[in-house]
Amino acid sequence: MKKIFLFCATLLALAVTNTLQAQTLSLRDITGGSFYGEYMAAAKSLPDGEHYACISPDGKQIVKHSFRTGQADGVLFDAATAHGATIGRVEGYIMSPDGKRMLIQTGTRRIYRHSFTATYYIYSIANNRLEPLSDGGPQQAPVWSPDGLQVAFVRENNIYLVKLLYNNAESQVTTDGASGSIINGIPDWVNEEEFSLSSAMTFSADSKQIVWVRYDESQVQEVGLPMYGPMADGTMSSGGWQYSYKYPKAGSRNSTVSLLSYDIKSHQTRTMQLPLDADGYIARLKPTEDPTRVAVFTLNRHQDCLRIYMANPLTTVCQLVVEDRVDKYINEDVLEQTLITPGHIVMTSERDGFNRIYVYTLNGQLLRSVADVPASGVQVLSSPTPHTVVTALYGYNEGNGDVFFAAHPGTPLDQKVYVAHQNGRIDCLTPKDGWSTAMFSSDYKSFIHTWSDLNTPTQVSLCSVSGSSVRTTATLIDNATLASRYASYGMGQKEFFTFTTSEGVELCGWMVKPANFDPSRHYPVVMYQYGGPGNQQVRNAWGIGMNGQGAILEQLLAQTGYIAVCVDNRGTGGRGAEFEKCTYLQLGLLEARDQVEAALWLGRQAYVDKDHIGIWGWSYGGWNTLMSMSEGRPAFCCGIAIAPPTTWRFYDTVYSERFMRTPQENAANYDGICPLARASQLSGALLLCHGLADDNVHYQNTALYVEALVQADKDFRQLVYTDKNHSIYGGNTRNHLFRQCIDFFDQWLQR
Repeated sequence: MKKIFLFCATLLALAVTNTLQAQTLSLRDITGGSFYGEYMAAAKSLPDGEHYACISPDGKQIVKHSFRTGQADGVLFDAATAHGATIGRVEGYIMSPDGKRMLIQTGTRRIYRHSFTATYYIYSIANNRLEPLSDGGPQQAPVWSPDGLQVAFVRENNIYLVKLLYNNAESQVTTDGASGSIINGIPDWVNEEEFSLSSAMTFSADSKQIVWVRYDESQVQEVGLPMYGPMADGTMSSGGWQYSYKYPKAGSRNSTVSLLSYDIKSHQTRTMQLPLDADGYIARLKPTEDPTRVAVFTLNRHQDCLRIYMANPLTTVCQLVVEDRVDKYINEDVLEQTLITPGHIVMTSERDGFNRIYVYTLNGQLLRSVADVPASGVQVLSSPTPHTVVTALYGYNEGNGDVFFAAHPGTPLDQKVYVAHQNGRIDCLTPKDGWSTAMFSSDYKSFIHTWSDLNTPTQVSLCSVSGSSVRTTATLIDNATLASRYASYGMGQKEFFTFTTSEGVELCGWMVKPANFDPSRHYPVVMYQYGGPGNQQVRNAWGIGMNGQGAILEQLLAQTGYIAVCVDNRGTGGRGAEFEKCTYLQLGLLEARDQVEAALWLGRQAYVDKDHIGIWGWSYGGWNTLMSMSEGRPAFCCGIAIAPPTTWRFYDTVYSERFMRTPQENAANYDGICPLARASQLSGALLLCHGLADDNVHYQNTALYVEALVQADKDFRQLVYTDKNHSIYGGNTRNHLFRQCIDFFDQWLQR
């Protein structure tokens, strides 16, 4: 007995020593990038099917790698040895369809979430020569012609064309582009933000026509953002200045859109006969391999009817080939996931309640749908869904009909990669539990597999596919150094959990407990959430948490004595349309109930201090924070709302109306279910944070909410970040923001 006691005492001493030796996290470690992992920069499959390319870590080269071995198989571009023009760093590249040339991107200047201008160069691989795409100023959204001999791009809202066979001769396609009025070939703000677009232009398959969307935003509401630092030209104004742009708020006028084509030889511009509601959207353009067909995606303003037309650039006739009507709304992901192949349209739809795959001919004949995959993975729900939720479409093999995709296999926590064969058999290509994505070679014989799980940083491997057999041929990135560094800090335990609300709804969550967790103690809790439509924060993946990086910010909280928790409420993704769309027309109501229920459930756990539970979130998570703190049940001691909407009347048309319809149709819920209307019901200490130059969720939301709190005699704190956008970053900004947030939690929860 004495020996056993001494042995146990030794183990305890070792454990205590290891805990004491573990490094302590600092906020500077987190915001300074100490826990960023390795990744492949701008990896793209090459047309030959045997290689992929990526930018070297120093940004000086574009390197070709073998899909068989993963080894470097040549340098496609080297800034140090290229003839002609000189550049300092590669910031992106666009390969020509024939693989002979590429556009090299440098001098990038961000505009909004997806858009940017840059200086592009044409690089010929065979003769190692680098030439400017244009001498007329920075370019935007360049597009190669299918023959690889022309490039169209946008500058100052007009389309330009460069012909390589004519000594890079540049001509102007449109002349009516004007700031705040007419935009050609690139989307306006709301179409970019809510349809994830950066380009609205393509060539016909024979390279003889350019087809594009023209946006007339002259009647769209203009919004001004107050700025106080240097203007665009670097000069300072003693009175500050205002950045103005067109932003359509819910229920107001959108841009008027039209579809045009340009005949490169005859210089003739035609307006396409596209059937479109006066207030409808053109959400996508995609080329086909038929010169008489360009695929055009349209949505009605309610966004519950998606139509795909085949537009003929010469005759201007647009033929309807697919119409998809669903209950409530079409998810934005459907637009990006749809594939236009040489002979097929492959798309997803929630028409039967779960996002599934449907294969059509180019004429719109439905050939088949893809059945459910077998349930597998981390099953935390007591009743896992028997239906597949498809999350990504990777490709369609025209030779044998194989469809490659990613899906949740009966659980929202895991994502795996599959191939669905034409005979109905479905094979899982990435059976390991966790979160998998793939990038396939053009011949679908190989793919780059990116995987992580709750406790393992991202790993990247090369896999070969032969029928239903998959073989890992090389490990490209293992992030072993990051894993070792992470472990050296004595991190807390991450774990999944589920609970059932008083309304009988089962919800998923994860929590991070302190490394020295003592179940007999009562810990304060910080709840992070986002909670918006279709979003998922509870995943068996590494990049979870307020700041990603293995829930690193939550680990910092755990080291200072908190339990950090995240729960996905009703309205979030991965569990089918019924769970996701139950919030339709009443955003915020059920989400807030579920977050309050989560706090009440946590308060019943023996290890939680029920009187010291805080909640925070960013953007929709900020909205959800305010709604939860005003739900009527005082479950939260304090909360932090970062860049929160406070009424959907102040947000944009596409997003707000997708889930709420227009204020004219749904005024009661626009005005009654929002933080502005519930300011007097706020319970708990509140910190509000917002960037003054937020082009997405305007500071107006916080400004008027502050006034409502003042009139309701509610105490609060506020942080305003000068000239900062929705992401509130730059220099020391993110470090400062998070320090204020942690100090606020310490003030109210560590009592």
